[in-house]
Amino acid sequence: MSTPRPAQTNASSPVALVTGGGRRVGLGIAQALAARGYRLALHASGSIDSARKTAAEFTAAGCESIAASADLRDVTATKAMVEQVAAHFGRIDALVNNAAIWESKPLDHVTPEDVRKHFEINTLGTFVCAQQAGRLMCAQADGGAIVNIGDWAIERPYPDHAAYFIAKGSIPTLTRTLAVELGLRNPRVRVNAVLPGPILIPEGTTTEERRRVIDATLVKRWGTVEELADAVWLLLSNSFITGVCLPVDGGRSVYGPTESE
Repeated sequence: MSTPRPAQTNASSPVALVTGGGRRVGLGIAQALAARGYRLALHASGSIDSARKTAAEFTAAGCESIAASADLRDVTATKAMVEQVAAHFGRIDALVNNAAIWESKPLDHVTPEDVRKHFEINTLGTFVCAQQAGRLMCAQADGGAIVNIGDWAIERPYPDHAAYFIAKGSIPTLTRTLAVELGLRNPRVRVNAVLPGPILIPEGTTTEERRRVIDATLVKRWGTVEELADAVWLLLSNSFITGVCLPVDGGRSVYGPTESE
């Protein structure tokens, strides 16, 4: 599928903040929102130079964009990043909490610091961004929408990723809690989550590993970033959906293949 072309934006165009928005899945989500007329703030931490380059490319194509840097483990820096985006554009209409880390380590080698690191980025970083952007959205007459990116496999975790799953397992509860908290303040503020399945093939994946992943889905293929971005757009655009955690996983969350299959 080709990269969607950014729409021309102006001072009245809606604004989206995408964490981890400068690369991979985050970039695909940002491209989809740019094509739908959003001005963009692309958050990055270690890859801020890449995010700045991408933001400049969006702007050159007619979609006003900026890059915003923050280490999501730093609460003060994270709050300042959201405030910077709001100050630049004057509003935030959509927040996509995509930034996360995903580190593999056998359980016996997982340290409290590993768990703390995953929790601070994947859970606390998501919460702080949503809390800060949510407050801004509640003050806006037309509200706003937040989409958190979780993981379908919290229902059936696989080995060697204990710290990751402990952190990502909090996303559905966080999503439902903020949907209630923010929705009661302003009924036009909504919070949902997407729980992706196999979307991007990791580097170094063998042919056999790819086959096993495909066989474990009902649709018998890997998903695409565009399909994930479409789900994010559904939750941002449908004003009657809030508090939902939507699996986009090719049936992985409902299907458990047996050895005979």
